[in-house]
Amino acid sequence: MDQFAVVALSLLLGALVLLISAVLSRSRNGLPQRDDSGDEDSKVSNDASERNVASKKQKLQRSRKEKLQQHVFTHPLLATSLKGHSGNISCLDFSSNGKYLASCADDRTVRIWSTKDFLERDHRCMRANVELDHALHVCFSPDSRAFITWLANEETIRVFKMTKRDDGSYTFTAAPEDFQKRHKAPIVNIGIAETGKFIMSASSDTTILIWDLKGEILATINTNQMNNAYATVSPCGRFVASCGFTPDVKVWEVCFTKSGEFREVMRAFDLKGHSAGIYSFAFSNDSRRMATISKDGTWKLWDTDVQYKQQQDPYLLLTMKCDVSDSSRIALSPDARVVAISNGFNITMHNAKTGSQEEEFLNVHGEEIADLAFDINSRFLVSCGDRAIRVFHNVVGYRAVVEEMEGRLKKATTDAMRERLQQQIDDAKSTLDMIYAKKQ
Repeated sequence: MDQFAVVALSLLLGALVLLISAVLSRSRNGLPQRDDSGDEDSKVSNDASERNVASKKQKLQRSRKEKLQQHVFTHPLLATSLKGHSGNISCLDFSSNGKYLASCADDRTVRIWSTKDFLERDHRCMRANVELDHALHVCFSPDSRAFITWLANEETIRVFKMTKRDDGSYTFTAAPEDFQKRHKAPIVNIGIAETGKFIMSASSDTTILIWDLKGEILATINTNQMNNAYATVSPCGRFVASCGFTPDVKVWEVCFTKSGEFREVMRAFDLKGHSAGIYSFAFSNDSRRMATISKDGTWKLWDTDVQYKQQQDPYLLLTMKCDVSDSSRIALSPDARVVAISNGFNITMHNAKTGSQEEEFLNVHGEEIADLAFDINSRFLVSCGDRAIRVFHNVVGYRAVVEEMEGRLKKATTDAMRERLQQQIDDAKSTLDMIYAKKQ
């Protein structure tokens, strides 16, 4: 009996072991099988993904490096390059007191540079932030204590006040409200009258708006030129002028009463003589001379010191051929002795008396030149286009002073006059000697 029980127990344990083995076998057969080729595909895929990520990082690093790389330009007459903006600069403006240069860029800042530092090793600048926007144009107020900007996104004017701190630095405070949006097309320029009586803004359609300083519209001018390429306020503060598709520059006088109240805008005179549309124009500081550059491949100098109310037309003084492009700008030195012209990336400087080209600067900026201006003392020419401002010595102007004063000296009739003229000659020659000595 005991033997039979042992046999039975052995058979039962054996059957149980077989049953468990069968169940485990079926379970293993039901599991998904490992595919070595799949692992290899996954590994290749992961490797490729990692390489793509690394490639993108390298491209991004190269892009950042290229973006940070500044365009290199050197020239014997380059006084300095002002660097501080991290975006492309679109506009430059000198204050009427000659102390400051304002620049605006798409980095959402306006920078104020001290002109007395132009010949120093270090260049100080003060920064005004343009909140939630950036400025396309900037213009100083007549008292140099404020400036206005044209906002790229909001498409209107914002005023900034400059307040001097005890340590001599400035703070910049935006006005509580921007001007109302009134233009329907992109802006081409803004300006403030030196009299402080009005602000001008011009858009690329045919509209020029005349504002008071509080942002109210005083007048709307329809230029009837198909489009406006450029417009500005004359340095004397009396005139507003525009050019565009038509081959002429139209000039209006903005009239006020003796008590300072706005009266009207009346047509003053036109500059007629080009055979194609005009890209740009400029006034001398006293508004007695104007220079124009046209699609017809010429620039012209005009005598605008005329009795326009008696229907007297401006006199054409010079017509000279030049290379032009759609982005061409022209600048006339405040003393009307020098004409500067930009064509794409290049700048030429001309004697305004003879029209002859005396200097040429090639590949000045990494982008097309956006603005060109002389300082109020006719000592420097500045340009912008990329992230740097180029400051050139106006040697053409100094040479013109020497030539002009030597001619006057021969005709001088008194000792005092001869002494004064000789002093001007000596000063100009001394400055030229210093400029060339530093560049040797």
